[in-house]
Amino acid sequence: MAQGGGPGPTPVLGIFDSGIGGLTVVKEIKRLLPRLPIVYFGDTARTPYGTKSRETLQRYAREDTSFLISQGANIIVIACHSAASAARDHIAQGFPVPVFDVVGPAMEEALAATRNGRIGLMGTRATVESGVYQEGLARLAPEVRLVAQPCPLLVPLVEEGWLRRRETRMIVKKYLRPLKAAGVDTVVLGCTHYPLLKGVIAEKVGKRVRIIDPAEAVARRIARYLEERSLLPGEQGPPQGPPDRYFLSDIAPATQEIARRFLGRPIRFAAGGP
Repeated sequence: MAQGGGPGPTPVLGIFDSGIGGLTVVKEIKRLLPRLPIVYFGDTARTPYGTKSRETLQRYAREDTSFLISQGANIIVIACHSAASAARDHIAQGFPVPVFDVVGPAMEEALAATRNGRIGLMGTRATVESGVYQEGLARLAPEVRLVAQPCPLLVPLVEEGWLRRRETRMIVKKYLRPLKAAGVDTVVLGCTHYPLLKGVIAEKVGKRVRIIDPAEAVARRIARYLEERSLLPGEQGPPQGPPDRYFLSDIAPATQEIARRFLGRPIRFAAGGP
């Protein structure tokens, strides 16, 4: 659920992530809400967030949020699972804007999807070890069993573009073995990189297992929030609000190609950030 105050008359979505993986969230939001203006910030100079302490993640999240608000954002989305686990409530209480994150909507959709009460989680080591999904599901539905599987090799494979390579398929299959052995009927993709491997994961886990993409889940949540408040951008007429803008704290030579892979189209980044 979003927390914080209400947006201004023209919603401007501010999305931050530790890098460019959050562009999968951008892609789903733009698919559902193509006329909603966004400001994206990827903290590539300080990535990865998953190895940082809780206090450091809260500081980074405060700084990222402040930067997005300074760029005109009046709704915030925490696209990074590590930042969401450490700083979600911290940000919601510290800023007078609605705050969304990828974790809550994914948990709710997983609970709605499961038939046998066994849910699998594929995530980075940091996300799995944070316990954010374990604690959330235990609070919402203590009878549900969560089987969490760290998948540390998947992020570099995605960034290398090895989406359908034989090696990638073998690694995905190995990571899925404990989840299949536990009989899960629902799998949550607990990292913004993993949607690019959704096809391979679906193939290896089997047709009867529902895959929950947090990017899709949070996009649906935001659309519902705006609709309930009659804030959805009109489908016709000139665009409302400022044009979309994309910022990175450090721009490497390969960034543009990796970003195109995530978003499905080329974009231009500006250097910026806290």
